[in-house]
Amino acid sequence: MGRAFEFRKARKMKRWSAMSKAFTRIGKDIVMAVKEGGPDPDSNSRLRAVIQNGKAVNMPKDNIERAIKRASDKSLGDYKEVLFEGYAPHGIAILIETATDNNTRTVANVRSYFNKCDGSLGTSGSVEFMFDHTCNFRIPAEGIDPEELELELIDFGAEEVFVDDDGILIYAPFESFGDIQKELENRELEILSSGFERIPQVTKALSEEEAADVEKLLEKIEEDDDVQNVYHTMQE
Repeated sequence: MGRAFEFRKARKMKRWSAMSKAFTRIGKDIVMAVKEGGPDPDSNSRLRAVIQNGKAVNMPKDNIERAIKRASDKSLGDYKEVLFEGYAPHGIAILIETATDNNTRTVANVRSYFNKCDGSLGTSGSVEFMFDHTCNFRIPAEGIDPEELELELIDFGAEEVFVDDDGILIYAPFESFGDIQKELENRELEILSSGFERIPQVTKALSEEEAADVEKLLEKIEEDDDVQNVYHTMQE
């Protein structure tokens, strides 16, 4: 198994851990998808993917439809995706993906978390290069040979295909998202969920005490409503 498998295994219990937080993230994703490509999922592949993700975390259909309708209101402000980079204590690189309608607020909040926990907020590009930007898809495993599927999807950018308890996971570079989504849909394979992740190229082992210092900062960042995802180079 490759790095994507190990990364997914380590993060499995943490991702989308709080249901209310998951719904908030999906709601913002819907707004950004509708503003970008319109409210019709048939013609908006990004919105189609977000709706699948909403279903994957058991977001009620009414909530999804309300979010789409609300996002279609031209008077509604848009969310901007902003990436923050920095270092936690003990040399651990941190990458933070946010979706915000008030960048001044978000910058101030993120900076305060780093300052309070002995970290340092970096400049653009200071740690992003330490992570591989990937996309992923989950499909049902029944009736599918993952090794054969991997060979068939290599031409569309797939780099790693593996099975876990919830189905088959396909990992590829960020840029391959559209090609793989289209191919899976052409094959009429159900996409249970999809998304993007940043996998650290190298991780660093810390002592229990050092890890606690980093976790303190991570918890503060993850509690922020503007934060969508947080990635780091600490070995889990």
